[in-house]
Amino acid sequence: MALELASTKGTTLARPVPAESPLAIRGLTVSYGQKPAVFSVDMTVRAGEMTAIIGPNGAGKSTLLKAALGIVAPLSGQVQVFGRPLAAQRARIAYVPQRASVDWDFPTRVIDVVMMGLYRELGLLGRVRKSHLARAEECLARVGMAEFADRQIGQLSGGQQQRVFLARALAQDADLYLLDEPFAGVDAATEKAIIAVLKSLRAEGRTVVAVHHDLATVTEYFDNVFLINTTKIAEGPVAEAFTAEALQATYGGRLATAQVDQLARALV
Repeated sequence: MALELASTKGTTLARPVPAESPLAIRGLTVSYGQKPAVFSVDMTVRAGEMTAIIGPNGAGKSTLLKAALGIVAPLSGQVQVFGRPLAAQRARIAYVPQRASVDWDFPTRVIDVVMMGLYRELGLLGRVRKSHLARAEECLARVGMAEFADRQIGQLSGGQQQRVFLARALAQDADLYLLDEPFAGVDAATEKAIIAVLKSLRAEGRTVVAVHHDLATVTEYFDNVFLINTTKIAEGPVAEAFTAEALQATYGGRLATAQVDQLARALV
């Protein structure tokens, strides 16, 4: 167990960090054209806990996740997953993309989408066995979507589609779950169902990292926060790093009155 300094503007927090973090990022820089989207970012995710990535629009939150997954090529930096290079540990990661980035018109059934989470076992031409189908159905039941197994994915509501993609991630039986705005545009019932599943993953010893935008629910949902605005602003346990000072440094003038009110309620 090593000690790492979790910093905020004007504050340095010492906290223990496992020697083999589920996700350790060092010096990561990603650029779109001449402008860096993420600049020299370090991040250390704690095992068996839930971490929120927070920041304004255009701050690099989604880019950070995609670079960590190798979807976006960084200009510089290193990514380690459970103490090893990303390429050696991909099977231990499940990813839920932003719902808006998915082509929902593709003609496929809900159960087939969930089965995609088993591709490492099945391969391109693998034979689907009863055990595979049972696992997919179990994952759908876990997100409250069992009765929709034969429905076309495009016929579902936005919240239902998000649940199906979470079920696909569950089918991977991963150790590290990365989610890009899992609560964006979903109804209250879906949000409640998703957070219940994520907390159950944490109870099983899995690690969850999610891009999150609702400041009012951070203290209720997450153990740790990572605040970013192109560069890292703050990182650490919610009780220590999720402060008005850190949020002001992250959002600056873009911290709207509504968000200030959200924060005030969250920190009461």
